This record gives sequence, C-alpha cells and structure tokens, in this order.
Amino acid sequence: MRIAMIGSGYVGLVSGACFAQFGHDVVCIDKEEGKIARLRKGEMPIYEPGLDKLVADNVKAERLSFSTKLGDAVANADAVFIAVGTPTRRGDGHADLSYVYAAAAEVADAIRGYTVVVTKSTVPVGTGREVARIIRETQPSAEFDVCSNPEFLREGAAIEDFMKPDRVVIGVESQRARDVMAGIYRPLNLIQTPMVFTNIETAEVTKYAGNAFLATKITFINEIADLCEKVGADVHDVARGIGLDGRIGRKFLHPGPGFGGSCFPKDTLALAYTAREVNAPQTIVEQVIEVNNARKKRMARKVIDFCGGSVKDLTVGVLGLTFKPNTDDMRDAPSLDIVPALQSAGAKLQAFDPEGMSEAGKLLKGINFTKTAYEAAFEADVLVVITEWHEFRGLDPRRIKQVMRQPRIVDLRNIFNPEEMRGLGFTYEGVGRPQPRN
Repeated sequence: MRIAMIGSGYVGLVSGACFAQFGHDVVCIDKEEGKIARLRKGEMPIYEPGLDKLVADNVKAERLSFSTKLGDAVANADAVFIAVGTPTRRGDGHADLSYVYAAAAEVADAIRGYTVVVTKSTVPVGTGREVARIIRETQPSAEFDVCSNPEFLREGAAIEDFMKPDRVVIGVESQRARDVMAGIYRPLNLIQTPMVFTNIETAEVTKYAGNAFLATKITFINEIADLCEKVGADVHDVARGIGLDGRIGRKFLHPGPGFGGSCFPKDTLALAYTAREVNAPQTIVEQVIEVNNARKKRMARKVIDFCGGSVKDLTVGVLGLTFKPNTDDMRDAPSLDIVPALQSAGAKLQAFDPEGMSEAGKLLKGINFTKTAYEAAFEADVLVVITEWHEFRGLDPRRIKQVMRQPRIVDLRNIFNPEEMRGLGFTYEGVGRPQPRN
C-alpha cells in the first residue's frame, strides 16, 4: 500500500520506516526543509538504536522517501497518518492540537480518491471526530474515513516495539477502512499479534489510559521506596515479591527519581484535563502528576542531605542526563530539576551522558560536560547517578574511587550493589535500599 506519514519526528520517522520494512511504499513528510535534507543524506534527527540502518535499507529498496510536499504524497496515498507533535499547551495542561488540525486541513485539500486518514499522534478523546469534521468542512466531496491508531513505542526500543508489539489498537468505524488498516498491518497479523478493533473514542482513551497506568506503577513503587528507606526494607525485594504476582507484573516497578520523557508527563496532564472537562475527574492520575513532580525536585535535597546538609563549593559528578537510557531525549528529564537545584545550592557540576549532552547543553547551563564517565567522577566530592545507561553498570568502582576526591555515591537508579560499594570504601546511598546498621 501507499502511505503518507505527516511528521518526521520520533513517531513519524520510526513508524514510517517500519511500515516500509513491512513492504509498503512510504513518504515521510515534514515542513522543516533542513530535516528532510538531512534525512535524504541518511542523517537521523533523533537517536534511536537501529533506526539509521532501517531507514537506509528501505531508502535503498525505494520503499521509503522524504518530502516537504504534502499534496503530492497525500494525493497518491491509500492511507495518511498524522504523526505531528501534541505538546502540552501552556496554561492549562491540555494537549496542543493545533498541529494535528492544521495537518487535517492540508490533507483535506490534497485528497483525490478514497483515503483513510489515521491519527497516529497521541490525542485526547474527541480529536478523531474533529479531524473528520475539518476534512468534511474543507472538502465536502472528499471520500475518506478517519481512524485512530495510537502508538505504544518505548524510546530506546521503538523498532522492536513496532515490529513485535504486544497489540495493535485501531479505532475504526467502517468495514472499508478496517480492511485498509488490516492490510497495512498484515505482517503483524501473520505472526498472530492481537489486533484490537474499537471505535475511535475507545482507541483514543486506551492510549492515555495505558500511559497513565504505567506512570502510576512508577509513582507507586517510588513511594514504596520512600517507605522502605524509613523502615529498613529493600524496595527491590518488595518489587520482586509483588511483581511475581501475575495480576501485578514485574514491569515498571523500578524505583528512581521520577518519570519524564515525551509521553508520561504530557499524557497524564492531558488525560486529567480532559476528564475534568467532562466531569469525570481522574483523582489517581492527578495525584500521580503531583507526586512525580515533587519527587524530581526532592532528589536534589536527597543529595544535599547525603553530603551533610550542604553542597556549597562541592564538585558534583553526574552520570546520565536523559530521561532514560538509549535516547537523547531530555524532555521532562529528572536532571532538569536535579541539576539546577544543586547549582542553586552552590555546587559545581560536571556531567557525562553517552548520547544526551548536545540536547542537555541547550537546557542546562554552567555544567562542565565531560568525555567519559570517569572524567565526570574526577575529583568529585560526590557522584550522582541519574540515568541508568547500561555502560554505567560496567564501570570499575575501584577506578572511580581512585579519581574521586571523596568516594561518595548517590545512586538514584540503584545500578550498583550497595554491599560491594561499601566494601570498597564508598559511602553509598541508593533509592529504597536499607542503610547499614550501626
């Protein structure tokens, strides 16, 4: 099939490349001429493992191309996916749908035959109906159906998530559109991937409900970690003990400095806003938002208390700045709260992140960015782990101790073994881990 993917950001580029890998002819469209020019050269605008090769292979096979001309791509498409950004709107927390609706109007002008218009962007319930209204109003003679097909991609594992998903959710209300969508996802159907066909509203709510539930699990285990610290329990054993219950599951029960990224913060806000609008307040989700925001700010206080109540004139080494490993994404990363708070308290910061320092440099000022993790630890009075990059787990603790001014570590991701670190002479503190008894 012929697919036009409007938006060549994270969702659009990954989805477009994966659809091309399925064998479809895909044109990824973006208004940014510079981005399209770089993509044509094989330069990726985001870091995602394996994406550069996937794009290159499908460009070479002539199944994937890039363009700034929406009209040509849409006119020839069987399906048009809208995958533009839906950032949090300033002032009220609602999703900014201006890019989605602008794309819908442009699509309406370009439709030439029957076309399935699919919202791939994460959008509040009711958006699909409004997209249909815009198209119908702009071009009354247009022959089309609107579908909702939310994405469930984890940054750092997006290609695997697309190629081997837990499920595909498709909100569709005509047999003709259902047949088109089934054809697009036929390779996944052949490997018996569950296909969840619903109405449009259900698909839209499913996306937000899924992300809100995962955000709730993270927030829950973080609060349990606080309890563990007070009573001498180990949160990792607690997480394993409850996670082995099939009704609960082990995923997303990893304590840390709070969730961030492009999805959970904005999606929980948008869900809470939409729910208040229709008088069905999501009080659990609202509490999750509040607790998570407070936690990120409180992590700096944890470091300060660990250092005896002051970090003034101390050198703080930081390992990891992105909101999670295997991405360069800094959106709502805990480091954006922790680092400035430590600077305000008088600390000097030096930091290393395998992929995120370029983006971090745009958002965090006054930091000495280093070339390696060991350089971030060099002559530091305390080392703080914020992001659990896999390579940090392989660091040599003895070498870290040799280069530090004071062998002290605050491990906000629990990547090190507390007993081992203390046995090597470190003063060590994790999250939700018992402290040694006197």
